Amino acid sequence: MSIEHDPLGLLRPEWPVPPGIRCAVTTRAMPGVSRGPHASCNLGLRNGETAETVRANRALLRTALALPCEPLWLHQVHGCGVIDADAIVAAVDPEPRADAAIARAPGRVLAVLSADCLPVLFAAADGNEIAAAHAGWRGLAAGVLETTIAALRTPPARLLAWLGPCIGAVSYEVGAEVRGAFVEPDAGAAAAFVSTRPGHWTCDLAALARRRLRTCGVTRIFGGGFDTRSDPRFYSHRRDPAASGRFASLIWRERAES
Repeated sequence: MSIEHDPLGLLRPEWPVPPGIRCAVTTRAMPGVSRGPHASCNLGLRNGETAETVRANRALLRTALALPCEPLWLHQVHGCGVIDADAIVAAVDPEPRADAAIARAPGRVLAVLSADCLPVLFAAADGNEIAAAHAGWRGLAAGVLETTIAALRTPPARLLAWLGPCIGAVSYEVGAEVRGAFVEPDAGAAAAFVSTRPGHWTCDLAALARRRLRTCGVTRIFGGGFDTRSDPRFYSHRRDPAASGRFASLIWRERAES
């Protein structure tokens, strides 16, 4: 895992993206106005805090990162819908229901929220396209990564992918429903599951994502090695099911200087 630590409590992935591509991951250490179990920078609107609190945190994030615009926040539904950020009119649909977004225009900021699910960031090798996907087990099994790749103009072999913080295999025990969703259509996915007791397995979500990315033709894959459940820097629904906030993984293209 290669990642740069930031004094503002942000994580800045280190991967060989072209100049002008920027990305960051927020943590609980980032300054914010959330209190109690949500402290201190919950960015999710649907996780037990007031909209006023969350919007204040989002404003602090935008200032801290000097973002060129408000991120495209998604109403994530654990599916495989993909939004073209260049075609969205924020005033009409400020949080479209989808689990991934793409953009080509400079200045667009994409974001996905998570608290154990896997965020995946994409960048074209020539810097002309970006994408962000939210891949919980349901979305991953439904094909959210495949759908995101298909929505991009860049050939898969010319894409870079970065796997953000998600629940680690050692912390993620699942039942037959989850294992079957991956193994029934792809017997080779069984390698990502290790039996723990009758009818239960640990699940390596990041390994499943890598397998699907490679099947699509994406071979330049970076990141991984996190465990949101055991790492207190991150929100984790498995660790704190009653009151877990959400952290954000963001990617954007800088605007060209005039």
